[in-house]
Amino acid sequence: MDFRGKTVIVTGAGKGIGREIVRMLVERGAQVVALTRSGADVEALRGEFGCRAIQVDLADADATREAAIAALPADFLINCAGTTELQPFLETTVEAFDRLVAVNTRAPMIVAQEYARSLIKEDRKGAIVNVSSVASFVGIPDHAAYCASKGGLDGLTRVMAKELAPHGIRANGVHPTVTLTPMAVKAWSDPEKAAGMMKRIPVGRFAEPADIAEVVLFLLSDQAAMVNGISMPVDGGYMIA
Repeated sequence: MDFRGKTVIVTGAGKGIGREIVRMLVERGAQVVALTRSGADVEALRGEFGCRAIQVDLADADATREAAIAALPADFLINCAGTTELQPFLETTVEAFDRLVAVNTRAPMIVAQEYARSLIKEDRKGAIVNVSSVASFVGIPDHAAYCASKGGLDGLTRVMAKELAPHGIRANGVHPTVTLTPMAVKAWSDPEKAAGMMKRIPVGRFAEPADIAEVVLFLLSDQAAMVNGISMPVDGGYMIA
């Protein structure tokens, strides 16, 4: 997949899946505009990949919209930023719930709105990939707010796909299983809990960031020109186990 001459916005670009997506895109010729919360990650992204990098806290709606506008114009958008907070359902706080929905659901909406408005105004086609999770399909203990936020993102993806496709903008969701990122280490550090999850994955391993990034880039590409509105698990068979 060749992205020469294309500009791609990537949120959550500083670590994990987002960082791997940036690496692959740059390797394949794209210009990347990276959104990340950490100042250190901004400098690292600029130094290592030569991309534009914008520091933004996606929990702040106004700052998110400002960053999205600053990132334009762009050919493609990947909403990859995500956060989690491990709390049992009965102990899930309003503060944690609101924070996860703000970052995992509301921020993708805001960035996609500005991206799509720009393309429609310029009469250009594009594609959006929202990185969701298998947690939007199943109930995972201690992930009430996370599951809800990713389920909300899936609903947004379907509406985007239906409303934006007539303008030449496709939207799809990618749903990773546990992927070996810093956030996953935080969520699955308990060996007993991790072993139970691993047993449900027929291929016998957790995902690597590159496993997810390859699928994301495919969905952006012209090879996926007739793919719109899907929720694609990248889970080693977790959903069939």
